[in-house]
Amino acid sequence: MKELAKIICGFPGVGKSTLTKNQKSLGLKIMDSDSSKFSWISPGVRNPEFPANYINHISSNLHNADIILVSTHKEVMDSLFKEGFQPYLVYPLIELKDEYLERFRVRGSDEKFIKLLNENWDVFIRGLMSDGRFINHIILGPGEYLSDIINKIRIGI
Repeated sequence: MKELAKIICGFPGVGKSTLTKNQKSLGLKIMDSDSSKFSWISPGVRNPEFPANYINHISSNLHNADIILVSTHKEVMDSLFKEGFQPYLVYPLIELKDEYLERFRVRGSDEKFIKLLNENWDVFIRGLMSDGRFINHIILGPGEYLSDIINKIRIGI
């Protein structure tokens, strides 16, 4: 019987989309489950089914992937734990704010997003650091991406 997919809650900029693009070379089936596809009906109109619809999507794909990448939005993480999942949490060292803001600029993130992360960086990262529900916190160092540590997750470290 195939092992269930490992769920990774990844902070913005850790390399979720890039890892997904390179999955064939890694010999993995990776799903990048962008929560925005589930959280909005149209611009500015929140889907009342969120986050249950997102968690259902994740649950229904546990046998279809090796890795499922999800966001670090609080309501998503809360719902994952409520449903009994034990995801991995991947985020950068708090000192890497400038590196990540540059990553956001290079990938073409809009200024509103960059401003939000710039103004709330410490709160967001400290919130993740202190989330004791996660057994597996993986903290990325300078120049490090999810692709650099995916094999550790793959074998369950």
